[in-house]
Amino acid sequence: MLTRRNRPDRLARPGCQGAAATFGSIAGVGQAVGQSLALAVAAAVSPFPVIGIVLMLTSPRARSNGTAFLLGWLVGCAAVGTAVLVLSTGADASDSSGPATWTGIVRIVLGVLLVFLSRKYWRGRPRGGEEAELPGWMAAIDSFTTRRAAGMGFLLSAANPKNLLLTVGGAVAIAQTGISARDQAIAMAIFVAIASAGVGIPFLLHLALGDRAARTLAQAKTWMAMNNDAIMAILLLVIGAKLIGDGIGAL
Repeated sequence: MLTRRNRPDRLARPGCQGAAATFGSIAGVGQAVGQSLALAVAAAVSPFPVIGIVLMLTSPRARSNGTAFLLGWLVGCAAVGTAVLVLSTGADASDSSGPATWTGIVRIVLGVLLVFLSRKYWRGRPRGGEEAELPGWMAAIDSFTTRRAAGMGFLLSAANPKNLLLTVGGAVAIAQTGISARDQAIAMAIFVAIASAGVGIPFLLHLALGDRAARTLAQAKTWMAMNNDAIMAILLLVIGAKLIGDGIGAL
């Protein structure tokens, strides 16, 4: 009779290996999310996309345009992140010794660019009693079609320089952990979800509260418009410095 002491190891090994693989996968995803979390949060608190969706939620086509804008944002963010992951896999973002040298160089370059953007935002912030200058497209939101709303969401996440740099940085941070393609995809999905919180939360508030959310959203829009440049200057400076430090550490 087999007992716990003399039972062959091969009888228990498959279960142990499966549990170890699952734990390793979770740990790998957790590491990748941790490496990219700050960049996702920076993308989430970007004021202009938040202001954009708030304006759409108070427009005549609130439900359809708000949905289209959010979907466009999600697709743009996911497309950029996926493209970077695919390219990083082909370029061997990591090996047995750790992250590849080029990932450190990329992070340093991205960090420097974010620091320069930070300086631009800080110099352009409103002073004294000046009113914040908003992009021209915001004045035309009431006339947006659903297609144009989706396109604007896509452009703000995939083509806006700041959000593009943040998503590229997040994807590189995920790729350099060396986890499997499946786990990278999971980590990237979490990154996109966090980065989309800034536009997703106002949309969900509108769905849940309807017109009762209008005042709260309007107050948030006004505050973010007035403080957009200062918020982004400080945030990009901190994130840029972190990327430069992480990049130097990876060399």
